[in-house]
Amino acid sequence: MQLSATTLNLASVIEHHARIAPDKEAIVWNETRLTYGQLNGLANRVANAIVEMGIGHGDKVALVCPNLPFFPIVYYAIMKTGAAVVPLSVLFKPREIAYHLRDSDAKAVFVFEGTSELPLAQTVKEAFDTVETCENLVVMTIDPLAPCMFDDCQSLTEITKDQPETFDTFPTTANDTCAILYTSGTTGQPKGAELTHLNLMTNVTTTYGIHLAVLDFTDGVQKTCLITLPLFHTTGQTVQMNVNLYAGNRVVLLSRFDAQTTLETMEKEGVNFWVGVPTMYWALLRYAEETNFDTSRVASTIKVCTSGGAPMPVEVMKAFQTKFGVRVLEGYGLSETSPLATFNQFEKPSKPGTVGQPIFGVDVRCFDEDDKEVQPGIRGEIVIRGSNVMKGYYKRPEATAEAFKNGWFHTGDIGIFDEEGYLAIVDRKKDMILRGGYNIYPRELEEIIMTHEAVSLVAVIGIPDDRMGEEVKAFVVRRTGVEISEAEFLSWCKVQFANYKYPRFVEFRDELPVGGTGKIFKRALREED
Repeated sequence: MQLSATTLNLASVIEHHARIAPDKEAIVWNETRLTYGQLNGLANRVANAIVEMGIGHGDKVALVCPNLPFFPIVYYAIMKTGAAVVPLSVLFKPREIAYHLRDSDAKAVFVFEGTSELPLAQTVKEAFDTVETCENLVVMTIDPLAPCMFDDCQSLTEITKDQPETFDTFPTTANDTCAILYTSGTTGQPKGAELTHLNLMTNVTTTYGIHLAVLDFTDGVQKTCLITLPLFHTTGQTVQMNVNLYAGNRVVLLSRFDAQTTLETMEKEGVNFWVGVPTMYWALLRYAEETNFDTSRVASTIKVCTSGGAPMPVEVMKAFQTKFGVRVLEGYGLSETSPLATFNQFEKPSKPGTVGQPIFGVDVRCFDEDDKEVQPGIRGEIVIRGSNVMKGYYKRPEATAEAFKNGWFHTGDIGIFDEEGYLAIVDRKKDMILRGGYNIYPRELEEIIMTHEAVSLVAVIGIPDDRMGEEVKAFVVRRTGVEISEAEFLSWCKVQFANYKYPRFVEFRDELPVGGTGKIFKRALREED
């Protein structure tokens, strides 16, 4: 086969280090430690098995797995064959799994066996049985000798038992689909963003340069990244797993986030780089304050902390930086943009409350409703173009055309650029509250409410109202040991905000619901009301 001049495959991020430093640690999970040579060899065995299934270039393979070594092994194996990987949330129900298998045209699905609390294999099997086009179900078991729990499927051990640890990676081109990442589906059915090898590889190399630039790679000490975000999500995949394996770093996996385990792992493994969503930063702060955790033990190694997925409350950022002695760099992106699009970068001072400036090779603007660029200081929809932007929504030409009006990808997010080119995320279009004809942006209210001494966390939503169309409601988690009544809170808000926008309702809770990626799940709050 004659190779194209544009041959590019994301699996090269592990193949490179397997070739030049095969004994260097790549993946750490509990007591399991895989070198780059072992990781690549295992991925090659899986790739050979996938090809024997009749799967190859242009096909789709789903992957349902928490943060375990199985994820990178199968993830890169799929890419090696020329197929596209379709990572799915481990929190999906059978109906949701079936929808994604059908919509992506997946020919096979790899699933971790799960636990008694999260029976993943059983959930996926229930969906698999209803999808005729998905022909292969492979179950990944912790015990390599355990047989598959179902009669009509195979275990990962069974399909790889006699496979060689060598594989000729398919020469995919830069524009071939590498992964299909499904959007959250907060409006209508979830859509699959088709990301190419070029999309992901350019985002990996750019993210490497801006995230890890502060680390000293000349001291001969391998650097360590901790992943607590789910790998089925774009940030966990690209900003952490792909970037750090491209860098030749150690990637430490936690199957699920909790504050105590995260801080203890940071200390034990000497973690240098961590990415979290704002609720995770809040949880680490709260745990450290309530337990008097010695944060200096973490601060001695942690050099880079970044936040994304949702706007970081300024008060939380300031408190974390003071407590842990590390600068928190906030960025912005979406599944459709591979994900990173803007970032508070090392070369310039951060501006809390902003997500920095556009990254290399990416243009970002704010447009009005007529698709005209607005001036600094004016709200507008954030639009993006660059090598990081997906080639489209899978099998949805109309949705793709709508998203790419006038050659720019329209994000649905509302932002403001300042005079120095820093972008602040004001809100999601769909999160905007329309009360009596006035536009109210929850992000603005949340930032101010977070400054109240009694407030630890807040989410603001619109609730239906016969007279005003929508009313404003705040869900508040109070600080430990601090009391405030509903009347006191609402009176305080009335002083802080214009008459049309202050919350008319408040509900105090011990915690707020979060989705699979750790972001506050506002849709769940809306559905309750």
